[in-house]
Amino acid sequence: MSREILPDYETQFLFPRSLEDWVGADHPARYVREFVDALDINALGLTEEQLWSQEDANGRPHYAVTLLLKVWLYAYMNGIRSSRRLERACRDLLPLVWLSGMHEPDHNTLWRFWTRYRKTIRQVFQQSVRVAMEENLVGMVLHAVDGTKIKSASSKRSGWYGPDLKKTLTQLEEKIDQLEAQIAAAGEQGDLPEDTLPKSLQNRQELRSKIKEALSRLDEVHRDNLHRLDPEARIMVGNGRKDFGYNAQAVVDESNGIIVAADASNDENDEHQLEPMIEQVKENTSEFAAITVADSGYHTAESLGAAEAMGVHVLVAMPVKEREAPAFHTMRFVYDAESDTVVCPQQQRLTRVGRKKHKDKPTPVTTYRCRVSGSCPVAKQCSKDPRGREIEISPHYDAIVRNRRHPDARALLIRRQSVVERAFAEIKETLGMRRWSFRGTEKVKTQWNMICAAMNLRRMFATAPG
Repeated sequence: MSREILPDYETQFLFPRSLEDWVGADHPARYVREFVDALDINALGLTEEQLWSQEDANGRPHYAVTLLLKVWLYAYMNGIRSSRRLERACRDLLPLVWLSGMHEPDHNTLWRFWTRYRKTIRQVFQQSVRVAMEENLVGMVLHAVDGTKIKSASSKRSGWYGPDLKKTLTQLEEKIDQLEAQIAAAGEQGDLPEDTLPKSLQNRQELRSKIKEALSRLDEVHRDNLHRLDPEARIMVGNGRKDFGYNAQAVVDESNGIIVAADASNDENDEHQLEPMIEQVKENTSEFAAITVADSGYHTAESLGAAEAMGVHVLVAMPVKEREAPAFHTMRFVYDAESDTVVCPQQQRLTRVGRKKHKDKPTPVTTYRCRVSGSCPVAKQCSKDPRGREIEISPHYDAIVRNRRHPDARALLIRRQSVVERAFAEIKETLGMRRWSFRGTEKVKTQWNMICAAMNLRRMFATAPG
């Protein structure tokens, strides 16, 4: 029979174990320490003097930026984003006790780190990309760009919604009118003392005032919804549900899943995100990937044209597949540059009419109209406009056609899913990142950069030899 092993709480050591022995040689906490210690402090905009001699005006202990950065990075790598949880973890979790050198920064210190060193955190993400480049973990063959919607820190229930507020205001005013009529009738009979307003009416008038104030705020920003605690958040669709949130963007390299560009905004869709994300890739890696793929949410003429102007090879999924497009879909009309006409599916030519400028598009488009709709046998199927079908041709038409006819589109777009959506799945499912901890676009950007830096460290540690 084997001897049962029990914990021994009585043994005393003449020489305590060295702090260096508290975590194994292959522990991820060591990788975090080496990464932060190797950072170029001057590149982060901090000098040694600022790091070690800056004093807190309130007399609190001044923990080094490197110490706080280490514990926060390790925390984000393990799904800890609350400063209070991290305070407890610095006492209870051995890797964090080791990383902090047995110091115990309180939650206020950990929270102030975000405010004081916001720019530093963003640059840490860039440094993680450059370290991955130096270790040859970024292949620059295929990059996948995508966005994911993450809920605001504020609850949807406390938001303001124009249609609901107007409906409530109408019902409230009707009730107030009824109460005022009852009060007037009671006053004539002498049942109410003078200068007295019932509490029920006081509460309703106060509520009416608040609703009118909320509607006034909505009119100022020209929107139907607004969150009073997080005014920069927008109603977005995520997982089939609408909620206040922000749009987190990432560009992921196929080789090892390294995130090479990251940003967050309050744009409800991805239409204007392709160009800035590609530019950030160039800033972080000094080059473009052989090909960058994106889903149909990024498909705009301006984005495709801007990518070609930068010399970037991009492939963006079509909102409607050509083989599934209706018989008279816009993509069935072909522009003939030589004659400056558009050829329809019936081989009729639409002639140039003029130029048109859309509010949501920076460049005007050229319009072409059918002149034979009166005699065309399929005119009613083609257009409901009695003047004939009108087609708009963008200045970036050639880029759209080249994107549509990419020879390897299907295979590349399938690869895109396994690259970028895997990263988002790990962030949301493994790390539990489903709601921002901060309010406001700038703070959300900072948190997203920290998440992506932590993700890169996870990838680099997983691929490290030995």
